[in-house]
Amino acid sequence: MSFRTHVLACMFGMGSWVAINGMWVELPLIVPYIPESWHLPAYLTVLIQVANVGPLLVTLLHRFRPGVVNERSVIYAIAAVGCLACLLLAFLWHYTVEVAGGPHSVPLLALTFFLSVVDCTSSVTFLPFMMHLESHYLTTYFIGEGLSGLVPALAALVQGVGVVHCHNATQKDNGTRVNASEAGLTLELEAHYQPANFSTQTFFIFLTTMMVASMWAFHLLNRHPSVRQEHMGNGYLAGQKEEPGLRLQSPLEPKPMITPVNCHQGEQRSAFGTGTYSTTEMLFIFVVLAWVNALTNTVLPSVQTYSCLPYGNKAYHLAAAMGALANPLACFIAMFVPIRSLMLMGFLTLTGTSIGAYIMFIAAMSPCPLLVHSASGTVLIVAAWILFVLTLSYVKVIIGVILRDEGHSALVWCGAVVQLGSMLGALTMFPLVSVHSLFTSGDPCNTRCPL
Repeated sequence: MSFRTHVLACMFGMGSWVAINGMWVELPLIVPYIPESWHLPAYLTVLIQVANVGPLLVTLLHRFRPGVVNERSVIYAIAAVGCLACLLLAFLWHYTVEVAGGPHSVPLLALTFFLSVVDCTSSVTFLPFMMHLESHYLTTYFIGEGLSGLVPALAALVQGVGVVHCHNATQKDNGTRVNASEAGLTLELEAHYQPANFSTQTFFIFLTTMMVASMWAFHLLNRHPSVRQEHMGNGYLAGQKEEPGLRLQSPLEPKPMITPVNCHQGEQRSAFGTGTYSTTEMLFIFVVLAWVNALTNTVLPSVQTYSCLPYGNKAYHLAAAMGALANPLACFIAMFVPIRSLMLMGFLTLTGTSIGAYIMFIAAMSPCPLLVHSASGTVLIVAAWILFVLTLSYVKVIIGVILRDEGHSALVWCGAVVQLGSMLGALTMFPLVSVHSLFTSGDPCNTRCPL
């Protein structure tokens, strides 16, 4: 194994979702200056789902026009679009345009849509490209994909995003501003958000730098002499034509490195990939993949503020940061303990789903959930988020490793199912959160819950 290739694979993976993850963590500093205000998350959710036209187009071309899609060219194109969109956001995010008689953040929304297309399409291009390298580099790629959420979150913490302080409210009395408690009035607190340590423009330039680094890493994975040797060692020549389409089986696709104990050597149990797994087992794997990505990418993140903020801003920031750290940690564990048991996969999925159900229950009780006045409540919700991300991230990596051994076509379908699961999760949660308002947020300073 080459340390250089591991670093490049990790940097390549970081470019997969870093732009959209960065947009989400920067929202508290963006919304006060745009006319959409806190309706922006709803707009972003819709834009990201519409952007799934990118992976849909790539998948259909692979299926019905084999050989038409040049994988490397597509990756270069979307990486360049991502770099340009991030750079333009740094200078145009606060501009508005008159539409239908009112101001709207057209540059922000348009550029965010392009970033969404880039990140969504990466699921069906970046992941299959890793087929050209040895399987252990796929786990490193997943570590990079996890860091695409962690690094922007840490940058936002350094920036001071969302840090709130509560101060006594003041009121005007005959033109004079007085302290409410000194005037004998009902004491109320006002939320004052701490000024950022650096600007939103600087943050977007930082994201642009990460996108450029990812693009450069991809270029080196294609062109660096030592990596080219690893391409050749794996049966792939750098620059050779991609596998023609989503064939069910290809003689170029390698056999699994580890054959499951329930599969006799040489037996073709299905027509998918190498035939290592039966049709029922492959269906189980893809259903689990869609379910896990729906939970981790859209369903639970859409209620994270409702589940954490009642316990305080510190609980929210700890859950967000430690949850983001749990993702690459799970990938790191999978690098050394790649257990491909479908039984374990099902157990971990059930465990992660149960923890997710607890988080959803707490979110539904917002702004006064269980143990809201107790430190144990804070510990429980932070631990729940860490374990939720840790268990289901491990499941996602193991599925990726399994499908990698099934061939290039399996990884294309892997990316497509990831986006399908995320889309179904978003379409389910959007009306519940944004239309029917089933979840209630509290005032960070004035919410009073019974003891």
